[in-house]
Amino acid sequence: MNPSATDIDHLERIDRSPEAWRLATAAYDALLDLLTSLSPEEWERPTVCEPWSVADMVRHLLGAAEAHASIPEFLRQQVWAMGHKGEYDGNALDAWTGLHIRRHADVEPDALLARLRDVAPRAVRARSRFPALPGRIPVPVDATGNTATGSPDRVTLGELNTVIFTRDTWLHRIDIARAVDREPNIDPDIDSRIVEDVVIEWAHRHGAPFRLTLTGPAGGDYAQGADGPEMELDAVRFAWILSGRDDPAPNAPGAELLTARVLF
Repeated sequence: MNPSATDIDHLERIDRSPEAWRLATAAYDALLDLLTSLSPEEWERPTVCEPWSVADMVRHLLGAAEAHASIPEFLRQQVWAMGHKGEYDGNALDAWTGLHIRRHADVEPDALLARLRDVAPRAVRARSRFPALPGRIPVPVDATGNTATGSPDRVTLGELNTVIFTRDTWLHRIDIARAVDREPNIDPDIDSRIVEDVVIEWAHRHGAPFRLTLTGPAGGDYAQGADGPEMELDAVRFAWILSGRDDPAPNAPGAELLTARVLF
């Protein structure tokens, strides 16, 4: 365990700044690079987000990017999700992502890739122009469906726009890489900053002392308070656990702290 771990209090969250949009663009670029390399068979592989295939996951990402690129489209999708959440265990977020799959169900991989490549820059540009005042509006997170136990019960529109939409793109790239049995291409400059922001939010959510070493190119050493458990995890697996995709080893130091999820 690194004795010179960075105190969480000395770190800053990603906020409405050029950094946020640089990270959002980089997340899309890395995703598109991976998708370009996939074979037809790999597009049909199952992912950890059952029952989605890789193609379904890209259908969701395309639908989400279309919403991000246009406030009227975002509102239309949200109205549909609220009206159909009963079909998704009462979870409006699951209904929203379900809409993306339905809408693009007949779109083939080459067209999915071309459409996502076209809309991604417009999505980031529109997010960068999202007004600050509406960003303060809180949005409830339904504790049903695919929402991981221990997730926050609400989030602001600003947090969604600035941070979580980028996390979603980032983690789905990891999902796809794992689905096709590849090591994700990790950029220490980009991926470590996204993971660091996750660590900060997670630490603030549970408030308990800890020392955490995250290994791999996206890793780092972090601490909060004194006399907490000493934890060591691969940085990408840490994100998987906090998203609800995996569980920590039950007897590992600090395992109970990892039940405080964050949104992706």
